[in-house]
Amino acid sequence: MARRPLPRILTDSAPLARMAHSTSLTRSRELARTAADSACDVLHPLITIGRGLRRLAAAGRGRWVDTPRENRGPLAFFVGACVLVMCLVPYGPLLALIAVMGAGAWAGRERTPVETGPGEAERERLQALYEALVPYFSVEGDPSPLYAHDGGWERAFTEHVFDDSGRIERLQLKYPAYFTDGEDQSRVRIEQVLYAKAGRGREYHFGWDELANQLTVTVLEALPADIGAQRFVTSPGETVLGFTDADAVQRTLPVTAGEETRDAPPVVWRTGPRSTEPHLLVLGQPGTGATTLLRSIALQALEHGDVLVIDGGGTGEYGALSGRRGVLGVESGLAGALAALEWASHETERRLIAANRARQAGRPAPEDTRRPLWILADRPTALAHVAVAEGRDDPQRWLQTPLRHGRAARITVVVADQFESAELLSEPVRAHTKARVVLGPATAEEVRAVLGAPPHTTPTASVPPGRGYVRLGSAPVLRLQVPATPDPLDDATGQALRQAVLSLLPERTVPADGAGTATTATDGGQGDVDASADTGRRVNISKSGDADAAEPHRETVPAGDAAGTGDTETTGAAPDAGAAGPPAGPVGAAGGRVRTVKGGASRVVNGSVEAVPTEG
Repeated sequence: MARRPLPRILTDSAPLARMAHSTSLTRSRELARTAADSACDVLHPLITIGRGLRRLAAAGRGRWVDTPRENRGPLAFFVGACVLVMCLVPYGPLLALIAVMGAGAWAGRERTPVETGPGEAERERLQALYEALVPYFSVEGDPSPLYAHDGGWERAFTEHVFDDSGRIERLQLKYPAYFTDGEDQSRVRIEQVLYAKAGRGREYHFGWDELANQLTVTVLEALPADIGAQRFVTSPGETVLGFTDADAVQRTLPVTAGEETRDAPPVVWRTGPRSTEPHLLVLGQPGTGATTLLRSIALQALEHGDVLVIDGGGTGEYGALSGRRGVLGVESGLAGALAALEWASHETERRLIAANRARQAGRPAPEDTRRPLWILADRPTALAHVAVAEGRDDPQRWLQTPLRHGRAARITVVVADQFESAELLSEPVRAHTKARVVLGPATAEEVRAVLGAPPHTTPTASVPPGRGYVRLGSAPVLRLQVPATPDPLDDATGQALRQAVLSLLPERTVPADGAGTATTATDGGQGDVDASADTGRRVNISKSGDADAAEPHRETVPAGDAAGTGDTETTGAAPDAGAAGPPAGPVGAAGGRVRTVKGGASRVVNGSVEAVPTEG
């Protein structure tokens, strides 16, 4: 029996397709979409208010849940009282309804979500830093390791800040309690890893919080290098070595930088009888600012005391101090340095004896024992080589007494040298210089070897002159920027800095040429030189015929000292006719101001005039 075919409408899909895409169906869809959009626009305020009321209700319910049970009764009574007052006030319900609708509209407004957290590149940097710390902050057997090879940085890094270039500017991380954060070697390893991964070329500060097991890494800004020599607001016995970070010290000083006056945090070094670090040692590379620091200290010391300068390098960097009031001498030769330091050693003993006798007699210490005396020795190891070659004593030998007893005698010793010659420093210099300064580029090991503690920052390879680290006694290691104090006699010095240094120098007591008008004979002859009028002394200089004796040795002997006349006569007698000393340094202050008695003869250090012992 043959089957009857199905109706065409059931076997052919063309009519259904035509019906679906008919014009009427499309028009109805558009009408429905338009009606929905219009309804949303009309009902948008109600939707916003409803969303806000829902949020307010959720917040109120959370507040009610968080309220202790004993406080819920007073809170319900307060709310009920407010509702009752609003009902009794004219137009109160209407105003309350408006207020509730307004609060709901404000709470239900659409807020644009703010993207928080690091970006993709920043997350990759943090993950790389986290993985680099895993070998140092993880141990086998930790049931819940904070640092693991398959872990994430979200738990370990609690705070992170990036700069505009995408580099880490501040990072706070947690570390396990079993990490040996009390050992310097463990800390140095972590700091090296962070320095390498966070970006080289910048200086980072590492703040270790052993109590909370947290480490904060902060990028430090460069210390200002525009502060020059000037009169700092300090009291007697205080010396400004330089300036440091604002959060490192609790004191600021007004300083002038160019045409601007601002407050800067200083590094103040206190000297005197009650100082715990009365002497200073400065080490650095050549050209890093050690001489600049000594020149700055000398300018500040001359305000209240006397200065004796030993220029071991013989470069004439301290020529501007010669002949100034308070400058006892500027010695650059071996013979002059030995004589000056020998006098300083005996002066220390004389001050101690005089002060002791005054105390035993119930009198105050003499005035000349209370005036501070500063001994500035720049590169004394350079003179040690010359002393060994000539078979003479090391000049550092005469620094032993001022270093050991200088604090009670108000004598301060400042020694500056280079890293290459640090091993030649004598044991008293190393033992008694509790204040230390490292200038120029140096590794963490070198800083630790000099200061006794590693710095809390990463030393950079390139630093400006006068930049380094300082540690006063057992205090923390601080960054340091020495105020610019160049040699005013140098042609490369700017006019502004030259005038600033010259304005701080005391007035001259000896003419710039050394001794006024001089008449000098040729080799083998003699010449008479009359000193300046303010000294009132007559000086006779005799030159030897030896070609090596380019500068004569002069011995100053007070004539009529017992009579109290104070006239001084100087004769040019060399210690040994066959061996003349090196050329003397620049002429210092007026002669006869500093003296001590040894072997029945008075000894006077007058500028660069070498005081030769009168033995025999």
